[in-house]
Amino acid sequence: MNIAMLGSGFIARFYADTLHAQRRLDRIISVYSRNEENAKRFAEDYGLDIYGSSMEEIINNEKVDIVIISLPNHLHEGAVMACVEAGKAVLCTKPLGRTANEAKRMLDAVEKAGVFAGYLEDLCYTPKFLKSVESVNAGSLGKILWTKSREAHPGPHSDWFWDKEQSGGGAIIDLGCHCVEIGRNFIGKAVRPVEVMCWADTQVHPIDAEDHAIGLVKYENGAIGQFEVSWTFRGGMDLRDEVMGTEGTIWLNSFLRTGFDMFTTGKGAKYIAEKAESDSGWLFPVGDEAHELGYPHMFTDMFEAIDKGTAPRETFYDGYIVNAILDAAFLSAKSKLWEPIIIEDWRGDEAPDEKKNFTSHDADYFLIKKETLPNGDEKLILKHKETGKVIQKTTKA
Repeated sequence: MNIAMLGSGFIARFYADTLHAQRRLDRIISVYSRNEENAKRFAEDYGLDIYGSSMEEIINNEKVDIVIISLPNHLHEGAVMACVEAGKAVLCTKPLGRTANEAKRMLDAVEKAGVFAGYLEDLCYTPKFLKSVESVNAGSLGKILWTKSREAHPGPHSDWFWDKEQSGGGAIIDLGCHCVEIGRNFIGKAVRPVEVMCWADTQVHPIDAEDHAIGLVKYENGAIGQFEVSWTFRGGMDLRDEVMGTEGTIWLNSFLRTGFDMFTTGKGAKYIAEKAESDSGWLFPVGDEAHELGYPHMFTDMFEAIDKGTAPRETFYDGYIVNAILDAAFLSAKSKLWEPIIIEDWRGDEAPDEKKNFTSHDADYFLIKKETLPNGDEKLILKHKETGKVIQKTTKA
C-alpha cells in the first residue's frame, strides 16, 4: 500500500523507520507538515517525492491508499475527518482524542463511512506484552485480579505536549493512555470498566497540566487496573507492567533495564535511547528500539488486518474506551472521589453474575493456604464452611 504520513516529528520518524525496515511492499510516498521545511526535510530523509503543508492535498492524492496520523492531539479529529471525507483508510497514533467525546466523533465517522481505522497503541504490541497476553488468555495466571502499568520519564519532546489545550492534559493523557490499555488487555477488553480513583499533581514543571499521577480503574468483575505515570522521573524511560492472577504472576520490564548495561566516559557518544538523560557513565542502551516498543508488530497487525478484511488488535473503539477512562481519571483527580466511567456505546459483556468459587479441602472445609515449613512439615490453613472458624492442620515430615 502507498502511505501518506501526516506529521514529520519524533513519532513520525519512528513510524517511518519501522515501516521502511520491514520487507513489505507498503511504503510511505508522501508527508504532510504544518511547516513546509520540515516536510521537505522528512521527504529528503526517506526518499519521498511528495511533500507539502496542505493536509487535504496530501490525503486526497490518488496514489495514497492509507493515511497515518502522527500529529499533535488537537489535530487528530480534523485529520480523521479529512480521511473519512476522502474515503481513505486511517491509522491514528495514541491517544485517539483529548476527550471521550472527541474520540467518539471520530469512531462514529469512520464506522459510518466504512473506512478501515486502526489505533496505534504500540505498547500493546511489544514482544514481551504479546507473549504475556498469550499466557493470560491460556489461563496460566487464572483469573486476573490486579494489573499495574508504569510509564515514567523526564517529559515529552515537543512544546505542544506541555500545552494543556493542545494536548488535553499532561502525563495522564500522554502516558496513562498506554497504561490503561495495557491493563484492559490483561483483564479482558470485554470486561466493563466502571469507575476510577485518581490522584494527580503538578510537582515539578511550570505548567497547567499534571506531571505526575496514580490511578485505580475498577472493573465490573472486581479486577483493579492501576496506572502510575510521571514526567518527573529522572534517569531515562521506565516501562514496567505487573499482572497478578489467582494462579500466577507476571513482571515485565520493557525498556529501562533489559539486560544491556554499558559504561562510557562519553567519548564518541551519540544517541543512546529514547528519553535517555546522559551519554556518559552507566547507560542502558536498547538493542532494537522500535522492536522493543512494539512498532513492527503493530504495523504488521494493521496491514494484515487490512489485507484480510478483519479488525486489528487495537481499534478506534479501544481508543474511545481509553479516553472514557481517562475522562473519569481527570474528574477524580479534582473531586478526590471514585468517579464513574461514562461509556455511551458499550460493546463488551454484560455485568457478570458470578459467585466466588473458593477452593474446597473437603466436604467441611475451604482451603485458605497450603505450605511446606522449613523442617519439611506440611501445614494447611482451613476455614469451616458453616461456622467460619479458621483452623490449621500440620502433617509431620
